[in-house]
Amino acid sequence: MTKSRKPNGDSTIYQAKDGRWHGYVTVGVKDNGSPDRRHVTRKTRPEITKAVRDLEAKRDKGKVPKAGQRWTVESWLTHWVENIAALTVGENTIDGYRVAVYHHLIPGLGAHRLEKLEPEHLERLYAKMQKAGSSAGTAHQVHRTVRVALNEAVRRKAITENPATIAKAPVLDETEVEPYSVEEVQRLLLEAAKVRNTARWVIALALGLRQGEVLGLQWEDVDFEAGVILVRRGRLRPRYKHGCGDRCGRRPGYCPTKINIRRETKSTKSKAGKRPIGVPEELMKLLAQHKETQDRERLRARDLWVEKGYVFTSEVGEPLNPNTDYHRWKDLLKAAEVRDARLHDARHTAATVLLILGVPDAVVDAIMGWEPGKSARMRRRYQHMTSPVLQQTAAKVGGLLWPAPPNADDAPVPAQPTTPADADVDSTATEADHEPNSDPSMLFVACLDERRIPFLRRAHAQALVEQWGSEQPGRVAGVEEWDRTERESDGPAESRVARDRLPERRMVFHAFAVFRPGGERVDLAMPEQWAVTAWDFETDLYTDRPVSWRTTRRPGRDQLVEAQVRGTDKDAVIGAYTLAKAQAVDRAQNPGKYGDASDW
Repeated sequence: MTKSRKPNGDSTIYQAKDGRWHGYVTVGVKDNGSPDRRHVTRKTRPEITKAVRDLEAKRDKGKVPKAGQRWTVESWLTHWVENIAALTVGENTIDGYRVAVYHHLIPGLGAHRLEKLEPEHLERLYAKMQKAGSSAGTAHQVHRTVRVALNEAVRRKAITENPATIAKAPVLDETEVEPYSVEEVQRLLLEAAKVRNTARWVIALALGLRQGEVLGLQWEDVDFEAGVILVRRGRLRPRYKHGCGDRCGRRPGYCPTKINIRRETKSTKSKAGKRPIGVPEELMKLLAQHKETQDRERLRARDLWVEKGYVFTSEVGEPLNPNTDYHRWKDLLKAAEVRDARLHDARHTAATVLLILGVPDAVVDAIMGWEPGKSARMRRRYQHMTSPVLQQTAAKVGGLLWPAPPNADDAPVPAQPTTPADADVDSTATEADHEPNSDPSMLFVACLDERRIPFLRRAHAQALVEQWGSEQPGRVAGVEEWDRTERESDGPAESRVARDRLPERRMVFHAFAVFRPGGERVDLAMPEQWAVTAWDFETDLYTDRPVSWRTTRRPGRDQLVEAQVRGTDKDAVIGAYTLAKAQAVDRAQNPGKYGDASDW
């Protein structure tokens, strides 16, 4: 009688010549396609039978570790933080991971086999850290880091379960943030006026920008005409290496010839973080004064000045170091005799001010750079905030932090000057300005394509429609009547501020060119220079300045550099265009000279 053969893949048990029992279990397939057979050995038949059945049960539940390298906690965490996490997270995040891995986890748990790590090992580490003086917040950071690292180990089948999902981190007491009062803010503003970079602290207290966002601001992000700051990047903390070959015996940050190995800025980490913010008129004037002061510093520094375009710099043009900026904040608190607080608490103060003023939640989210609420309609509505919303909010913040002087309401209102370009329009406005509103409960809205410009008087709305329509043949223009009470409470934000006079209009001259790396001009198949008639609500075209120009590097693989000029003085625009093109060519050829990142 012939012996029946077991099917391929069945487990095998046999006794060797030395008396020990051996078992082989097929648990899967190796990377090369061959069966993954695991071996166990025991002294007796019952023991080997139990071991084989246990291994088969793990196989059936998918809990058999992947064949290959047998990781220790140290080897896995080192591999994860340097080869996996470093490629997928931002610079600040990886810095936190490295501190947790190299300063806490590896010294405390590194010798354990990865598959033998237990939740109790982690909990004892957290307790040991706190006894040594670490805060509960630090223990939580370590806990979050090891949980992320071991989740990746589970995904890659280096282990079957993550003990960090079972381990309990210490209780974290969240301290209540106490924002500064308006009186404290005003004291800080008075003291800030006595120090260098005054506007830096005013922005923190009035607008609530994060430290990195303020220090990452460049002049191209400040639109003096529209009264808006565009937040789109953040300053990174420098990371240094020795410039002396590690011969000075100091830490890299204290080396006399240290070299910064990290880029200066990075883009905001979320879409909500990239945002326009309306700036109070007083703060915009302060920024203009700051720009003039910086120009004088540039002249004094001469050849030492490094032009990188930052709003807030050192005395030689370099971007401010976040650590230095922090100590300046502490000095300001002492000088103003205000209670000590984190620099980030100034941001909480600004958010509280906005809420006190009754600014809608969605607008507060947009100003502060928070993720929008759950309402998709509100998210779409405020994703690109219109100028009226920005200016309303800016006026409210300005009125709270810079109160009007006594009897300001009795002061005469200066007349608004007109220009030859809109003289024909203002003739209509002169008659309408003295015409009473026939129905105070109504708004008269000039509908110009997608734009809605509300007026208190029908004559103004009709005059704008006729003038704009004549300049834009084929475009939709008309006048609508809206119930004012209903619109002010429930209507779109841009309809809540009604004009009492016609908007201003200018003839604006433009010039534009694009250059490739190396300085080669790009053929755009469009006019090099052109002129348009622009109204003040057409913020992408309108300006009342004789000339302004700038060069910018476009994000993307092509690394193109733009030269942009516009203004109301044609001769000045032509002259500035020559300068802008020369700088654009130089910027295309020497990106490092202008602080452009190497990984655009």
